[in-house]
Amino acid sequence: MADRSYVRTGIRDAVATVTIDRQSRLNALNPQVMAEVDAAFAELRDRDDLRAVILTGAGDRAFVAGADIGVLARMGPVSGASVSREGQDVLRRIETFPRPVIAAVGGYALGGGCELALACHLRVASDRARFGLPEVGLGIIPGYGGTLRLSRVVGLGRALELILTGEMIDAARAAEIGLANVVVPHGELMERSRALARRIARNAPVAVELALKSVYQAIDGPAAHAQELEAALFGLLASTADMKEGMAAFLEKRKAQFTGR
Repeated sequence: MADRSYVRTGIRDAVATVTIDRQSRLNALNPQVMAEVDAAFAELRDRDDLRAVILTGAGDRAFVAGADIGVLARMGPVSGASVSREGQDVLRRIETFPRPVIAAVGGYALGGGCELALACHLRVASDRARFGLPEVGLGIIPGYGGTLRLSRVVGLGRALELILTGEMIDAARAAEIGLANVVVPHGELMERSRALARRIARNAPVAVELALKSVYQAIDGPAAHAQELEAALFGLLASTADMKEGMAAFLEKRKAQFTGR
């Protein structure tokens, strides 16, 4: 893996872990961190041996506490729009990553950090996790896709409440409204996240990838188009060796051995 200042990547048992490590600033996002996260995911994208990715923050205090305010404070109208677009692009590439991405949130996930977690497909929160979009208290709005993704995940009313008040919520409340998929004891965060990734990894890789594609296409398009795509992907999967293996294993009452083909 490439040598980076703030982002570490490792792979074990077909599951990659991407760790943001800028603990002196609670893993806050600045242009270098964003570029390194983007590069890490680009490096992982074409690996055939990969089945899932866990994205987390180093240390016990924060997943990502937000964007670096010292950088944002220097924005003007033109540079501000550019910062937003660049952040949106990075998070969109995570959202469209072809394997499931799990955010392991062990502390503060605020502002850009909450938006980063929202760009992941699933969110495992420790009981110390805290979520929020406090941007309106700084005179701005969420700019990395948060105004769009939060309402998709928790519904319009709850999204507006969080965005307009800027209030921070704890892990239990995040799970209650669907922002977190599950809350686990802090010391079990990474193992429980890996267990979820391994559970996904046992399934047919091509089916998992196309399921993600079908779900996210349905979000962005009309129902008729989404169903047409679903049918096309369903048919495509019927041509795979994994489908034949999965069906045969079920009928023969044995464990399937998927190859990703």
